[in-house]
Amino acid sequence: MRQYLYLLSGLAFIFSACTKTPEWEAQNPIKPIPDSPLGIDSKLSELPEPPTPERVRLGRWLFYDKRLSADGSVSCATCHRPENAFSEPTATSTGIRGQIGGRKAPSFVNLAWTIYPNFFWDGRAASLEEQAIGPIANPIEMGHTHEAMVAGLNNIKGYKKYFKEAFGAEMVTLDHVAKAIADYERTRLSGNSPWDKWKAGDETAVSDEVKLGDTLFFGKAECNQCHLGQNFTDSRFHNLGIGWDSMTKKFKDEGRVAISKAKEDTGAFKTPGLREVTKHAPYMHDGSVKTLEEVVEHYNKGGNKNPYLSTRIRPLKLNDKEKAALVSLMKALEGEGYQDQAPTSFPQ
Repeated sequence: MRQYLYLLSGLAFIFSACTKTPEWEAQNPIKPIPDSPLGIDSKLSELPEPPTPERVRLGRWLFYDKRLSADGSVSCATCHRPENAFSEPTATSTGIRGQIGGRKAPSFVNLAWTIYPNFFWDGRAASLEEQAIGPIANPIEMGHTHEAMVAGLNNIKGYKKYFKEAFGAEMVTLDHVAKAIADYERTRLSGNSPWDKWKAGDETAVSDEVKLGDTLFFGKAECNQCHLGQNFTDSRFHNLGIGWDSMTKKFKDEGRVAISKAKEDTGAFKTPGLREVTKHAPYMHDGSVKTLEEVVEHYNKGGNKNPYLSTRIRPLKLNDKEKAALVSLMKALEGEGYQDQAPTSFPQ
């Protein structure tokens, strides 16, 4: 009888060991899709194809997994850092083998909704899915091929369960990788900022300086010509004169024109959203503007003159008090909901 009990105990131990939740799953459990915070009127559930908890969990692993790069040295999060609201603290991005790119990684906070479906600084991607997998095959970013990346993931047995949960099949495909990462990105929401609370009726949520900044933003400074809507962006492209070389009469990076082929798009780049903008320094597509104060001054002077300068850019004649108020307004857009940190364990 005692031997029988020992046998049962041993079998129970073996069963428990075999069914123990893997560390990577314990770190990254399935979670409900988040509600939109104050200030964001749209809901993820209202999207044509809403994200699912299973796809988001899978996408979170993939977003932070360096095995998606050719040499296993970088992940999506290498440049889109959560502590910087999924932007980065450097002027431009660094990819595999220390290669330096020409542009700064923009934030994708609140990009589940855009006025126009344009992604990247030049708008070359028409969806978050297309944006998600672009850097994987870029030779100076993640340096892989899509085919090799998919083959590599198919060789990781631990991922099969989660692809099946998310998509109904264990086989990894490029479309499923793109969809999972994009759905994780869609859940990075920012709202409930002091500005949102003030707009919702709490007069004590912001200072008088922020209120002045708001009046200027929607009035004299005309910031809302391009920074509009709940995400403070029109998702369009404008030439501010950034990167213009007055000696050579050329742009180091010609921006949108390479995609649109429209001459008027020369030197034009997408309007970034302003939520969590304090986390994005340095600023502009090339990180050439170090502080928000310098950003405001760039607009105040009327940008850098060039043949393609946006007609919306003109000297604003703001005084020091007004410029400081605009900076305070942007600081009041620091919110919550997007925060995350990388898992330390991944499917094996």
